[in-house]
Amino acid sequence: MRVAIFGSGGIGGYFGGRLAQAGTEVSFVARGAHLEAMRRNGLEVESVRGSFHLHPVHATDDPAEVGEVDLVVLAVKTWQLRDAATAIRPLLGPDTAVLTLQNGVEAPSVAAEIVGRERVIAGLVRIFSSVGAPGHIRHIGGPASITFAELDSVLSERVARLRDAFRAADVTVEIPDDIQVALWEKFLFVVAMGGLGALSRAPVGILRTVPETRRLLEEAMREIAAVGVARGIGLSGDVVERSMAFIDAQPAAGTSSLQRDVAAGRPSELDAWTGAVVRLGDEVGTPTPINRLVHHALLPLERRARGELSFAE
Repeated sequence: MRVAIFGSGGIGGYFGGRLAQAGTEVSFVARGAHLEAMRRNGLEVESVRGSFHLHPVHATDDPAEVGEVDLVVLAVKTWQLRDAATAIRPLLGPDTAVLTLQNGVEAPSVAAEIVGRERVIAGLVRIFSSVGAPGHIRHIGGPASITFAELDSVLSERVARLRDAFRAADVTVEIPDDIQVALWEKFLFVVAMGGLGALSRAPVGILRTVPETRRLLEEAMREIAAVGVARGIGLSGDVVERSMAFIDAQPAAGTSSLQRDVAAGRPSELDAWTGAVVRLGDEVGTPTPINRLVHHALLPLERRARGELSFAE
């Protein structure tokens, strides 16, 4: 199997690195200092599940240099997705599949608009990982698992093949009965934690132990669950309790990518996370007051990061 990782940060670098370590032919599409470091020194993955160093690796900023592959893993941020899905065209052969790994529930549909619904495999990951330095991925915890399925959740031959490749790379894989439910369950967890973490600047260990922020986490999750149910998603009645139990099991220092981006003054996935909760809730008449407050409170920082506003701390 030939795989192209488009977006080689904390997610693409980790899971692509695991595949390459196990012998899969992997090409990494990256840019800037991260790309130069990978070209020069390879890819270093520091992980609580076992660190490793790949050298050399095939890393480029030009998809045409890679050519057609069996699988493209889209591991960019949600706000980069449309441009990325357009840029991967040189990687697409007649039977190339495209795996979306964005945090959010709209990414598979966005990718399908551009590359065709028949190509898209919807996925998600559960991991705390980031780029620690150029060419260096740092994984501090979380299950380090990947979940994916066809958009209709049928177990296809290509999904089974991909499952086997990840399992051979010692990655925990789940093929859910309903990929939409799986996406919304991840959405519920990461949006509540990410938005409140960005607003409070506190890691998950603090959010879950301070009674007031723990209560906000639960309330934000219940709003998201209500939106999902109103939109026809078959979320279970105990989804919030299970999500809080998952949060309780995560490393105390864990933070979301959204929280790290907001803190660093970078553009974030605010619109596709908390903003999407508000937007999708409004469409079905489901109130989302906690998520609306978080979204609106973070908007000035987001707009400053995108050059739309200017103000000092």
